[in-house]
Amino acid sequence: MSRKYSVRPERPGRDDAGEAKESFKFASGAAKDDGGGGGGETAEPPCCLSASNITYAVSERVGPWWDLPSYRKRRTRQILNDVSFHVDSGQIMGILGNSGSGKTTLLDAISGRIGNSGTLSGDVFVNGRKLARDEYRDCFSYVLQSDNLLSYLTVEETLTYTAQLALRKHSAKAIQSKVSAVMGELSLSHVARSVIGGRVFPGISGGERRRVSIASQLLQDPRVILLDEPTTGLDSMTANQIVVLLAQLARRNRIVVVTIHQPRSELFTVFNRIALMSRGELVFCGQPDEMVDFFSRCGYECPEYCNPFDIYVDLTSVDTRSSEREGATFGRMHDMTRAYQKSAIFRRMLAGTQRSLRAPQKAAVPFKSKESPAGADKLAVLLRRTMRNLSRDRMGVLMRLSQNLIYGLFVAFFVMRLDDDVAKGAVQDRIGIIYQSVGASPYTGMLNAVALFPALRAIGDQESQDGLYSKWQMFLAYVFHILPFSVLSVLVFTSFLYWTVGMHPETWRFLCFTAVVTVPHITGELLTVVLLGVVQDPNMVNTGVALLNIAGILLGSGFLRSTAQMPTVFQWLSYVTFQKYSCELLIVTEFHGLRFACNQSFPRCLITQGDQIVDEGYPGAVSRYTLDFLLLYAFLPALLLLGVVAFKIRDRLVLH
Repeated sequence: MSRKYSVRPERPGRDDAGEAKESFKFASGAAKDDGGGGGGETAEPPCCLSASNITYAVSERVGPWWDLPSYRKRRTRQILNDVSFHVDSGQIMGILGNSGSGKTTLLDAISGRIGNSGTLSGDVFVNGRKLARDEYRDCFSYVLQSDNLLSYLTVEETLTYTAQLALRKHSAKAIQSKVSAVMGELSLSHVARSVIGGRVFPGISGGERRRVSIASQLLQDPRVILLDEPTTGLDSMTANQIVVLLAQLARRNRIVVVTIHQPRSELFTVFNRIALMSRGELVFCGQPDEMVDFFSRCGYECPEYCNPFDIYVDLTSVDTRSSEREGATFGRMHDMTRAYQKSAIFRRMLAGTQRSLRAPQKAAVPFKSKESPAGADKLAVLLRRTMRNLSRDRMGVLMRLSQNLIYGLFVAFFVMRLDDDVAKGAVQDRIGIIYQSVGASPYTGMLNAVALFPALRAIGDQESQDGLYSKWQMFLAYVFHILPFSVLSVLVFTSFLYWTVGMHPETWRFLCFTAVVTVPHITGELLTVVLLGVVQDPNMVNTGVALLNIAGILLGSGFLRSTAQMPTVFQWLSYVTFQKYSCELLIVTEFHGLRFACNQSFPRCLITQGDQIVDEGYPGAVSRYTLDFLLLYAFLPALLLLGVVAFKIRDRLVLH
């Protein structure tokens, strides 16, 4: 016995901002697989999407790395198994299934986001034309499950910067018009000047954030939109509104494919097609009323007053709590899969694909707008966006500028005032300040990168996969943004510390001291960002940079042990540490030409001139002063180049 479900709201619904929404009427048999699906008059011809025998398998280790016998063995795990479907323009298809059923992997496969970690086979057709793998990304827009947005930008700014990255031939007025149209289409005009917000401060609602993510994809005029769990984290009413909005977008001559978890029963008739997945297989794909009839014929009728989605997802899931239950539910799922592949519903789906392939005059593939700006223009847009976002973080800017100063306060309070008397620690105190200046400044740079960069990295990963720019361009934009902050932060630190404790009172020496300390600070942040390009966990990067800094101090500073007394291999390694050149420069800057007093009660004054410290610990350092400066500053372009390479490597990684 089949049932028909309809949703006919009598009064307009309201979105989570209180804005009235249009009332829509849906009937269970309204949308047919006839290639139209509604959508009204449009200048663009309808399109269709077909996936044929999509299969994906990965090879993985049997056991953990510490169990060598099992670690050496590999097994093949099937993630997707011969998945085929057909969708026409004007239709929205919902893909349902329990966790691990392969929903997200299917979207990754047809959007071109599957890397080389497994074996992918099968074909994707648009308007009957087979797409090459490198064309997937240019044809489909993909909205990820997480909303990676910059917290301090407004909705309008977020969309404007995205449009500037994607559209080259559009003038500023045309881009603004495009952004306004997209905001109007997604009911975002009333929050255009509201900030996105984040965990630290409030902004727009969760449903509005989701719509901003969708709007970012619509800027390139895609005809096929893929969405992975767009209702995750939203309350049931807001989730319902998002799906209704997606159905409205589909009716405007688009194809919308969405994975969804536990939709409300009111959405049963919103979808034109419903696909059920389990263990990487497509158990069913058809119209909502066909799903009820199909499972009823299989002997699994939907109980009255129950949500068909919940009933059929549970029915097709595999229960892994015990081997007996797993075997029974797996067999049941396979029986239903075979019944579907023998049904008229499956044959009609294959016929739709064959019609598109046999069409005498196939429509062109509707690629997204690919009028991308030049590399320099993209870099400029990324730099402006990064500067505007981070400069609005008042507490972040204050901490970035003051953290070195706060550390300088501790040092100055501890030392108070340097003395010229050797007996009162004139030499030891100066070496201690140099050690702290070189050793601590990389840590403050590292803290900045760990706090700020992971959020930008997540956005860069998503937008680079959308084809807006390369990850290394985002890296360069961040580096160019930190330079003025770093220079100003170090200048505040050295201006206070140098003159407060009474170091060598010559202006040129102060400027050299500032120029030297700036490099370790920038190097600490640069090195952290470079490692964040290839290491996902910020905590591991934090530890790695700290250990590298400690190793550099031990090898290069000459404070713990003179370089001449170290083993030869350590002497060679010291040349690749920035601490070697920093400490040598600061020792010369402070001690060269300096004279010390000698307390009369002191039996013997071994040190009376600063040049004795230089000659004993760093022979020939005075003559190498200019060379040391050049070698020290060479670390910055070297790390910049290394960062570009690291983020090019990251471009090849598939991040889920």
